[in-house]
Amino acid sequence: MTLLTSPADPASATTPPGRRRALAGIALGYFMVLLDMTVLSVAEPDLAASLGTSVAGLQWATTGYTVVFAALLLSAGAAADRYGAERLFRGGIAVFALASLLSAFAPALWALVLLRAVLGAAAAASVPAMMVMIARLYPEPAARARAVSAWAATSGAAVATGPLAGGALVEWAGWRAVFLVNVPVGTAVLALTAGRAVACPRGRRRIDWPAQLAAAAALALLTDALIAAGAQAWAHAACSAAGFGVSAMALGRLEGRSQAPVLNRALLRSARVRAGLLAGAAVNFALTGGLFVLPLLLQERWRLGPLQTGLAFLPLTVPFAVNPPFTGRIVARVGTRPPILAGLALLTGGAAVLAGTVFAGGGYAWLAVGLLMTGFGVSYVLPALVAAVIGVAPEGTAGAVGGLLNAVRQVGATLGVVVMGAAVSVDTGWALAASAVVCAVAWRAFAQAGRGGGARP
Repeated sequence: MTLLTSPADPASATTPPGRRRALAGIALGYFMVLLDMTVLSVAEPDLAASLGTSVAGLQWATTGYTVVFAALLLSAGAAADRYGAERLFRGGIAVFALASLLSAFAPALWALVLLRAVLGAAAAASVPAMMVMIARLYPEPAARARAVSAWAATSGAAVATGPLAGGALVEWAGWRAVFLVNVPVGTAVLALTAGRAVACPRGRRRIDWPAQLAAAAALALLTDALIAAGAQAWAHAACSAAGFGVSAMALGRLEGRSQAPVLNRALLRSARVRAGLLAGAAVNFALTGGLFVLPLLLQERWRLGPLQTGLAFLPLTVPFAVNPPFTGRIVARVGTRPPILAGLALLTGGAAVLAGTVFAGGGYAWLAVGLLMTGFGVSYVLPALVAAVIGVAPEGTAGAVGGLLNAVRQVGATLGVVVMGAAVSVDTGWALAASAVVCAVAWRAFAQAGRGGGARP
């Protein structure tokens, strides 16, 4: 089923300049959300020295954002469908800008982690709503495909900008400066998306809040258990794991009798959709985990400064900004499956090259090759997955389906930081090898799922 809007819909009558302005605001909002995931990566050593924290503390500074983001995406997607996407989007952006300002003045690690959690909640409110708003602005399939490609290209610039901008800001004013950039960006997003162009109707599907809370608790406790295990805090890990088990069982019971389940059962019956979700998780595992461990390698072992580290990441980040429009044309011509498989293959090969370079003590040239392969891999997979999700979303559920994809991706991001952060204590090469294995498993699952029937992801 395809998400369509009636030709008589007010969004269809929106003038092209109005639609372009609104789309620019939506893309800039996603730019800000993604920037906050990557801009902190090159600030890790300065942050650790300033607040006196360890690798485990850095993991929480990162996962304090991603775990809350992931935990609330499903609920936020349902809320976008129920209460109106543009209301949730604009509220989330306003909170995001304010929490970023407060983060710049965090006095200690605990305050920063708490504010990062607020940022994650605000981001979760915004992201699923974006997909609903794009579908509303561009009800025609061809125009929507072009809009998704433009959105992906513009937002991809955040990943390209993050390490470089973060390096420059840290070099100039320290880690606190990386949060201040969100204040003017958030203000611009609110200005661009003002007006009726992005107005979305309220839905009638109710939300099962107990099940939503159980899902959020299960994810948060699982992440806490994994981080504690990585830090060898076994008692802490055992308590969190037990809490995860209780929350997961409660979620299962609530879902079994819910009239508004958290997970879209019809979509999850398709092997292709499940494989697509695994692909999304694998991409974020490789990308976010790599952005966590590689700055530590470049700055500690290779003695690069923050700005040099940002420049060293250019082979990884530039493809995110320039390749999505090309991916959009491929999707329009041959569908979503070929670019997803090609991207997963590039991610697997890129992680293997990076791991081999570290194990062999190779130079930057080989590291750049691995980064470039990884960058092209991500920029092939993600736009195709977004197009696929919009294509299979039943009418009135774009927020919930988009929330599911983004939740799974953020689970992958969180696991990437946890697993690769734990492996880096042994050797960075093993952390990158783990990334290659995860992407290879996702490639195989997606390739096998494509031989069967079911809905296309």
